[in-house]
Amino acid sequence: QVQLVESGGGLVQAGGSLRLSCAASGRTFSTYRMGWFRQAPGKEREFVAAIIWSAGSTYYADSVKGRFTISRDNAKNTVYLQMNSLKPEDTAVYYCAADTVGGRYYAVGSYNYWGQGTQVTVSS
Repeated sequence: QVQLVESGGGLVQAGGSLRLSCAASGRTFSTYRMGWFRQAPGKEREFVAAIIWSAGSTYYADSVKGRFTISRDNAKNTVYLQMNSLKPEDTAVYYCAADTVGGRYYAVGSYNYWGQGTQVTVSS
């Protein structure tokens, strides 16, 4: 089992920045990849960014490329999502997820552990 706890969400004006954190505990050594997803009201959960836990390779959705940065601190078992130049359309609940199997990095179904989510609201 892997437990994930997100923090860092909040209300920010358009153009502002936020940094989300995801602290992992439990069988973290089994984690292959960590991802961030988001879900806006009435929409499906969508991929935002992912990072290979050991190698550090990163992947981004086109909608956030150049604005968001995913990183990890292996010693702290924590993954971060630095979000800059935020837009109102970035408003959503953001979820951290862990993939211990190695499926498609962008697929919700590839991740078998999820955090509780943190709300990000960007005002115009």
